[in-house]
Amino acid sequence: MSVHNSLAGLLSIHTGNVLGHTAVAAGIDTFGFGLMEAVASLADQPDQPVLLFFGDEPLPGEFASFGEGDGELPLVLALALRIPATGDDAILFDAAPRSETHAPTNTSATDFLRFFLSGAGSVTSHGERMTWRWRRA
Repeated sequence: MSVHNSLAGLLSIHTGNVLGHTAVAAGIDTFGFGLMEAVASLADQPDQPVLLFFGDEPLPGEFASFGEGDGELPLVLALALRIPATGDDAILFDAAPRSETHAPTNTSATDFLRFFLSGAGSVTSHGERMTWRWRRA
Protein backbone atom coordinates (compact mmCIF):
# COMPACT_ATOMS: atom_id res chain seq x y z
CA MET A 1 0.00 0.00 0.00
CA SER A 2 2.96 2.34 -0.37
CA VAL A 3 2.16 3.37 -3.96
CA HIS A 4 0.48 6.80 -4.01
CA ASN A 5 -2.46 5.68 -6.19
CA SER A 6 -3.19 2.39 -4.38
CA LEU A 7 -6.03 3.68 -2.19
CA ALA A 8 -7.91 5.16 -5.16
CA GLY A 9 -7.51 1.86 -6.99
CA LEU A 10 -8.80 -0.18 -4.05
CA LEU A 11 -11.74 2.17 -3.54
CA SER A 12 -12.61 1.90 -7.24
CA ILE A 13 -12.50 -1.90 -7.09
CA HIS A 14 -14.59 -2.01 -3.91
CA THR A 15 -17.29 0.32 -5.26
CA GLY A 16 -17.27 -1.06 -8.81
CA ASN A 17 -16.31 2.36 -10.15
CA VAL A 18 -14.89 2.01 -13.65
CA LEU A 19 -14.29 5.76 -14.14
CA GLY A 20 -10.71 6.94 -14.29
CA HIS A 21 -8.59 8.41 -11.56
CA THR A 22 -5.30 10.24 -11.56
CA ALA A 23 -2.65 10.35 -8.83
CA VAL A 24 -0.35 13.36 -8.65
CA ALA A 25 2.94 13.43 -6.76
CA ALA A 26 4.63 16.82 -7.16
CA GLY A 27 6.26 17.48 -3.80
CA ILE A 28 5.28 20.80 -2.25
CA ASP A 29 3.23 21.63 -5.35
CA THR A 30 1.09 18.46 -5.19
CA PHE A 31 -2.11 20.18 -4.02
CA GLY A 32 -1.90 22.90 -6.68
CA PHE A 33 -1.19 20.47 -9.51
CA GLY A 34 -3.90 18.12 -8.20
CA LEU A 35 -6.41 20.97 -8.26
CA MET A 36 -5.24 21.89 -11.76
CA GLU A 37 -5.81 18.29 -12.90
CA ALA A 38 -9.29 18.28 -11.31
CA VAL A 39 -10.24 21.54 -13.04
CA ALA A 40 -8.94 20.17 -16.37
CA SER A 41 -11.13 17.08 -15.85
CA LEU A 42 -14.14 19.34 -15.24
CA ALA A 43 -13.40 21.29 -18.41
CA ASP A 44 -13.16 18.03 -20.36
CA GLN A 45 -16.41 16.60 -18.96
CA PRO A 46 -18.42 19.46 -17.42
CA ASP A 47 -21.40 17.23 -16.62
CA GLN A 48 -19.28 14.97 -14.37
CA PRO A 49 -18.39 16.22 -10.86
CA VAL A 50 -14.81 15.57 -9.75
CA LEU A 51 -13.56 14.45 -6.36
CA LEU A 52 -10.17 15.74 -5.28
CA PHE A 53 -8.53 13.95 -2.37
CA PHE A 54 -5.32 15.33 -0.89
CA GLY A 55 -3.35 13.84 1.97
CA ASP A 56 0.06 14.50 3.44
CA GLU A 57 1.80 13.62 6.68
CA PRO A 58 5.21 14.28 8.22
CA LEU A 59 8.01 12.06 7.01
CA PRO A 60 9.04 9.30 9.43
CA GLY A 61 12.17 9.37 11.62
CA GLU A 62 15.17 8.92 9.36
CA PHE A 63 13.56 10.96 6.54
CA ALA A 64 12.32 13.84 8.73
CA SER A 65 15.21 16.10 7.72
CA PHE A 66 13.76 16.15 4.17
CA GLY A 67 10.39 17.39 5.42
CA GLU A 68 11.18 20.98 6.31
CA GLY A 69 7.98 22.93 6.82
CA ASP A 70 5.89 19.89 7.78
CA GLY A 71 4.66 21.69 10.90
CA GLU A 72 0.98 21.76 9.85
CA LEU A 73 0.82 18.09 8.90
CA PRO A 74 -0.92 15.68 8.88
CA LEU A 75 -3.60 17.08 6.60
CA VAL A 76 -6.34 15.32 4.66
CA LEU A 77 -8.64 17.30 2.39
CA ALA A 78 -11.51 16.14 0.18
CA LEU A 79 -13.24 18.47 -2.29
CA ALA A 80 -16.24 17.77 -4.51
CA LEU A 81 -15.92 20.02 -7.56
CA ARG A 82 -18.51 20.90 -10.20
CA ILE A 83 -19.06 23.58 -12.81
CA PRO A 84 -20.90 26.46 -11.08
CA ALA A 85 -24.51 27.08 -12.03
CA THR A 86 -25.72 30.57 -12.91
CA GLY A 87 -25.74 32.67 -9.75
CA ASP A 88 -23.41 30.38 -7.79
CA ASP A 89 -20.29 31.68 -6.13
CA ALA A 90 -17.19 30.43 -7.91
CA ILE A 91 -13.52 30.14 -7.10
CA LEU A 92 -11.02 30.98 -9.82
CA PHE A 93 -7.40 30.03 -9.68
CA ASP A 94 -4.26 30.62 -11.63
CA ALA A 95 -0.67 29.52 -11.41
CA ALA A 96 2.61 31.06 -12.51
CA PRO A 97 6.23 30.05 -12.09
CA ARG A 98 7.40 30.98 -8.59
CA SER A 99 9.51 34.10 -8.34
CA GLU A 100 12.84 33.69 -6.57
CA THR A 101 11.83 36.57 -4.27
CA HIS A 102 9.33 34.32 -2.46
CA ALA A 103 10.49 31.34 -0.42
CA PRO A 104 8.50 28.15 -1.03
CA THR A 105 6.19 26.92 1.70
CA ASN A 106 4.61 23.53 2.30
CA THR A 107 1.17 24.98 3.02
CA SER A 108 -0.70 25.33 -0.29
CA ALA A 109 -3.50 22.96 0.76
CA THR A 110 -3.76 24.67 4.15
CA ASP A 111 -3.68 28.11 2.52
CA PHE A 112 -6.51 27.06 0.19
CA LEU A 113 -8.56 25.58 3.03
CA ARG A 114 -8.20 28.72 5.16
CA PHE A 115 -9.17 30.87 2.17
CA PHE A 116 -12.19 28.68 1.40
CA LEU A 117 -13.50 28.64 4.96
CA SER A 118 -12.77 32.30 5.76
CA GLY A 119 -14.67 33.93 2.92
CA ALA A 120 -11.56 35.98 2.07
CA GLY A 121 -11.45 37.50 -1.41
CA SER A 122 -8.16 35.92 -2.47
CA VAL A 123 -5.01 34.17 -1.30
CA THR A 124 -1.59 33.48 -2.78
CA SER A 125 0.55 30.47 -1.89
CA HIS A 126 4.14 29.86 -2.96
CA GLY A 127 5.14 26.33 -3.87
CA GLU A 128 8.51 24.99 -4.87
CA ARG A 129 8.01 25.60 -8.60
CA MET A 130 4.74 27.54 -8.81
CA THR A 131 2.86 30.40 -7.20
CA TRP A 132 -0.80 29.46 -6.72
CA ARG A 133 -3.51 32.11 -6.45
CA TRP A 134 -7.20 31.58 -5.66
CA ARG A 135 -9.90 34.22 -5.71
CA ARG A 136 -13.65 34.41 -5.40
CA ALA A 137 -15.70 35.41 -8.44
